Amino acid sequence: MMMPIKHAATFLNGAAFKPSDWGDAGLPILRIAQLTGGEFDNYFDGSINRGHLICNGDLLFSWSATIDAFIWDRGDAILNQHIFKVLPKKNALKKYLYYVIKAHAPRWADDDAHGSTMRHIKKESLSNKVWIPDLDTQKSVVDFLDREISLLDQMIEKKQRLSGILDEKLADETLNAVTLGIDGSAELVPSSELEWTVSRPKHWKIVRLKYFFSEKTQYSANGEEMLLSLRMKEGLVPHNDVSDKELLPSDLIGYKKVFPGQIVMNRMRAAIGLFGLSDFEGIVSPDYSIFDVGASAHAGYFLRLFKTEPMKAAFRLLSKGLGTGHSGFMRLNSDNFGRIRVAVPEFEEQREISRYVEVRTKQINELQKKNQLSIDRLKEFRTALIKNAVSGEIDVATWGKSGHTDRRLDQIEEDMALREVRA
Repeated sequence: MMMPIKHAATFLNGAAFKPSDWGDAGLPILRIAQLTGGEFDNYFDGSINRGHLICNGDLLFSWSATIDAFIWDRGDAILNQHIFKVLPKKNALKKYLYYVIKAHAPRWADDDAHGSTMRHIKKESLSNKVWIPDLDTQKSVVDFLDREISLLDQMIEKKQRLSGILDEKLADETLNAVTLGIDGSAELVPSSELEWTVSRPKHWKIVRLKYFFSEKTQYSANGEEMLLSLRMKEGLVPHNDVSDKELLPSDLIGYKKVFPGQIVMNRMRAAIGLFGLSDFEGIVSPDYSIFDVGASAHAGYFLRLFKTEPMKAAFRLLSKGLGTGHSGFMRLNSDNFGRIRVAVPEFEEQREISRYVEVRTKQINELQKKNQLSIDRLKEFRTALIKNAVSGEIDVATWGKSGHTDRRLDQIEEDMALREVRA
């Protein structure tokens, strides 16, 4: 039967702790960050309402920002506000309510937001009606969903592992190409002169980076040029394409000018490979370094070289901390950048290597897109399956007889693709 969800459970909100209540002893305080996997960072050893204590097996409902249901499994803790402890009544099973909340709560949050970016569940939402059948039917639904969701989660995990493997494959192929070349017959020799690699093709020369790159610094007088932003994936792009933060020209006076074909280095984050090649004329942060690329250097080759793990290690080695004490900020200044020695081929081979890596990057990125699309479809299918099961829209007793549950995991994606085409 349909009934308000509040008639199937009691919803106890967590304690409203203040920062002054936090300490290093006692029970851990469970906030939304810990629900989603974060480490405990605050504790409380004072007296607490018994209803705020949680233990393994409790059903929790995050009703602000992250809208979801969880079965707690990380030991005794104290519940913070913005999370309900859900206590089922006699007419409801805990695991059934877990699936009901997962199915309906995100929609309730969207309905309650009314255009606001802050998603949360209002008290009135607990009056929304949900399907609460008899206990035997609830158990059948739970058993069905536990089985089917497990299969889908296995498939999703498998594809997520594939995504990691593809990332590693591209990184390995890029590293081999820019440090050993793409000619498998090239003779290799030890590179004892270099700190960041152990071997190199014999015909490659060892040269300091300052031989290829010269720093050029010009400053904006009025801040009216196009502001560019350096991002790890996108590279150097117009600021307005990646940020909603508006800056006035007066804020940008003294920013550094950059021109097409120049290499841009974020000195604060060079050690994680934050370099970009400019396709635009504009301005960038004063803390970036701007380099002209010499005639004997292919920019695409060096851009890929700078993002490899060995080169990032070399950048870290020569980066210096800002300020005093244990600062977490490191800067690679232009002089230290120029001192680094690299083993590189002549220009034409640099260009061939860059083209090879570009082709392989496109091929692997295309595989990643297809794999991510498959993951997204599986997740959508999982969400729909939960909603349909706890709404009584599918008969879980006959689902297996229709052939769905007996299908192999690798056929589920084909089923969804057919559904998409037909839709």
